[in-house]
Order: sequence, then C-alpha cells, then structure tokens
Amino acid sequence: MNTKAQQYKEMFIKTAPAEKILIMLYEAAIQNVKKASVCIDKHDIVGKSKYIIKTHDIINELSSSLNFEIGGKIARDLERLYNFIIEQLLKANVENSKEALTSVGNILANLLGAWQQAVTHLEKGKNNGT
Repeated sequence: MNTKAQQYKEMFIKTAPAEKILIMLYEAAIQNVKKASVCIDKHDIVGKSKYIIKTHDIINELSSSLNFEIGGKIARDLERLYNFIIEQLLKANVENSKEALTSVGNILANLLGAWQQAVTHLEKGKNNGT
C-alpha cells in the first residue's frame, strides 16, 4: 500500500467511532477466514497459517475488549463464543479443516450482522434525539 493510502487508513481508524472499528474487525476476520480456506484448497500451508493467525489476533482483540461490568451475561457469552472460535481456528490450522473455518466464518457472519443491526439502531436513536 502506498504511503498516502496507509496514512489515510491510519487516520480513519484513529478517528472512527468504536462501533465502526468493531464492524471493521469482524469484516477483516471474515475475510481472513475466507483467505485461509482458499489457501487450504491450494495446499498453501504458510498462507493458511498466516490468515488463521490474523483471525486469531482479531478474536483476541475482541475478547480483550469485553467489559464484563457493563456487558454482564452478554459479555460472558461472547467470551465463551470467542474461546470456541479460537479452538476452531487451532483445529483448522493443525488439521487443515475447512469445516472448522466454515464454522468460524458462519459464527463471525452472524455476529457481524447482529452488531450491524445494533449500530444501525444506535445511529437511528442518535438521529432521532433519543
């Protein structure tokens, strides 16, 4: 990526609201899972591991950002789900399991959809003054 594009991306991330960053993290994780799956098809072990590690790092970041005081049961449920995702990523990496990646991709897509709805609802509330 050229320098100006990289600078723009960094500035966008630094100034983006937390909910937008959350959406971006889920989208990146889903893309990495898809890329890892393609690498399995191509017998590209290095690429597969690279994309699984990137996904793992994103999930760790999401997990470490959970606020159990505010989130309560939802935060605990998300933590369990993130732990399951990490287990599936390890399985995918060790066993070249596309099934495990598919499971992770489906979970992440469902979570992304739920967060997108929540953000949309939040933005509508802000726009309506509520």
